[in-house]
Amino acid sequence: MRSTCYTPAPASIIIMRILQLVFCCLLLATPAAFAAASYPAALDRGYRDLYNLDFASAHTTFQQYAASHPEDPMPVASDAAAYLFGEFDRLHIIDVQLFADQDRFDHRSKLTPDPAVRRAFDDRTTQAGRLADTALSRNPKDANALYVKTCISGMQSDYALLIEKRDLAALNLSKQSSALSKQVLAVDPTMYDAYLASGVENYMLSLKPAPIRFFLGITGSATNKEEGIRLLRITAQQGHYLAPFARMMLAVAALRDNRPQEAKNILVALSKQFPRNSLYQREIARIPQ
Repeated sequence: MRSTCYTPAPASIIIMRILQLVFCCLLLATPAAFAAASYPAALDRGYRDLYNLDFASAHTTFQQYAASHPEDPMPVASDAAAYLFGEFDRLHIIDVQLFADQDRFDHRSKLTPDPAVRRAFDDRTTQAGRLADTALSRNPKDANALYVKTCISGMQSDYALLIEKRDLAALNLSKQSSALSKQVLAVDPTMYDAYLASGVENYMLSLKPAPIRFFLGITGSATNKEEGIRLLRITAQQGHYLAPFARMMLAVAALRDNRPQEAKNILVALSKQFPRNSLYQREIARIPQ
């Protein structure tokens, strides 16, 4: 959740973000100096629960923290992410092999969401947005509030693309999230999780055919593969909540570049870090030897 992508085939920007089920917390890290000691222990617990797919415990932790910090939009946005990625888990959306195969991803089916989960997700994102706007009215350079708004747009983009298959809406929301992430980094370039959005955008859109990349470029999208990998590595190596997500995206990149052993090594390391997350083991078993 501070925590990760469309065009004629918009899957590109979100492809990596989807993987966040296990790292969904990705979209909502606390932008407070990015030192380990600056992260609230309670939120760290909530994110560990998310990575381990224990969504009920994550909800409890985030909601309790929000109740004791009523002006902070971050725990509310984090709770929204728990609803979003719980739904991803229920619908079996996370599939590394699918994300690594552009044609399969582009021809995926539209899914049927749970209306109650959708209402809860919308309520949380709306509430988090109001709290962020209030904070920004007091201080337009409030990095925490800017980051939360980045995350809200990113999560709404994920929902539109991965569940509803509303590609154009997902593209617009993703571009909005990327633009907001740049505002976060302008305030504090050491918020390493925030580099993820541009990293995903550059890398995934670089995989498109040249004519599509040209079209994306004139509409303001970034399509530089090398830059994308560089930014992903920044988050993977120096990020907090989004570091596992960035590593997962690098695993997808390795699969796309026909480096299965590298992808497997990344997933094995993540599996050791989050042993209750069965998705890692499942994906490891599917990687060709």
